Amino acid sequence: MVIALQHPQINRNPFEDLFVLELANNHWGRVTRGIEIIKQFNRVVRYNNVRAAIKLQLRDVDTFIHKDFAGRQDIRYIKKTVDTRMSKEDLVALVNYTRDKAMIPMATVFDERSVDMSLDLGVDIIKLASSDINDWFLIEKIAQTKKPIIASTGGSSLKDTDDLVAFFANRDIPLAINHCVSLYPTEDNELEMNQIDFLRNRYPTNTIGFSTHEYSDWTSSMLIGYAKGARTFERHIDIDADGIPVSPYCSLPRQVDIWFKAFKKAKAMCGNPGTQKRIPPRREIEYLDTLVRGFYVKRELPAGHVVQPDDLYLAVPLQKGQISCREWFVDLITRTALAADEPLKLDHLADPYSQAPELLDAIRKRGF
Repeated sequence: MVIALQHPQINRNPFEDLFVLELANNHWGRVTRGIEIIKQFNRVVRYNNVRAAIKLQLRDVDTFIHKDFAGRQDIRYIKKTVDTRMSKEDLVALVNYTRDKAMIPMATVFDERSVDMSLDLGVDIIKLASSDINDWFLIEKIAQTKKPIIASTGGSSLKDTDDLVAFFANRDIPLAINHCVSLYPTEDNELEMNQIDFLRNRYPTNTIGFSTHEYSDWTSSMLIGYAKGARTFERHIDIDADGIPVSPYCSLPRQVDIWFKAFKKAKAMCGNPGTQKRIPPRREIEYLDTLVRGFYVKRELPAGHVVQPDDLYLAVPLQKGQISCREWFVDLITRTALAADEPLKLDHLADPYSQAPELLDAIRKRGF
C-alpha cells in the first residue's frame, strides 16, 4: 500500500536539509542556560553552513499534570516537568534569541494550551512527539494552526501513521515523518535504519526524517540515513556546564559538528537525486576517453578509398583527432594515403563529421 496524498506546492520545502536541535530536558528551566546552549550550537551551525531549528518543549504545567499529582517527586516525568517549567517571558527570550541567531524557532507541544502558546511565541514549525501520534484532541488543535508539522513515529502502529498522513494531507498541511526509536539512549543495533526505506516507499510525497537518540556514533547513521533518503534530522543537544550531568542521549557541540560534517560528506557522496540519470562531470568523461580504443590502419590505403571494417583494427591508446569505436559508420572515404599501423584521424578523411561541429571539437581535443 502507498499513501500518496498531495498537499499544495509551497515556496520551499520547510523540512529539506533541516536540522532540529532540541534543548534537552527543557534546559532545566533556566533561561540563561538555554541562551548559552543556543549560543554555543549557533557557532557550529554557522561554521557548517546548515539550516537549523532550535526546538523548545511546551507544556502548560498547571493543566498538563493532574492537581492530585503535581507535588509527586517519585514520578520522574512529573518531577522533571515541574522542575523545568518556564515563564512566558523566558520562552519569548529564547525564541527571540533563536531568531537573532538566524535559526528557526520550533516547539514540541504536549497539550492544547501549549499549541496556543506556540502561536503567541510565533514558532515556525510544530513537532508532534511520538507519544502523541494518536492523541487526536491534540492533533486537531495543532491542525488549526496550519503550520508545518514534524511527527516522530517511535512506538507507533502502521494505522497510526497512515491516519496521521491522511489527516494532514486532507488539510493541505505540510508534514514530515521522522523515523524514530523511542529508547533513551538507543544502541546502534536498535536504530532500525531500514524503516526510512519503508516510510519513503509508503509516503512518497512526504519528507522523511530521522530522529535519533544514539550516543556512541555521530557519523555512521547520518551516512546511512541520508543515503536512504532522510532529509530532516533531529538530536537532543546540551552543554557540559553548571555541574549538571549531560544525559547519554544528548549531543555536545563538538559532537554535532561531527554530525554536520557527516551530512556534508553524505550529500557529496550521494550526488544528484535518485530520480534522474546523473550528468557525468567533464573530468570523468576525459578519463574514460583515454580508455577507448581507436581505429588503426591494417595495410596501406590510397587516397579516395572507401574504408571497410577489415581495413582497420582497434587498439589503445586513442590519439588526439583519431576516430574511435564510437564514431564508426560506413562509407568513410580517405582524403590522403595512409600507411600500415597509422591511426585513422579526422584529417585523413573527407570531412565525414562536418555536420556535427561539437563532435569534431571533442575528437580533436580528447586522447593521447
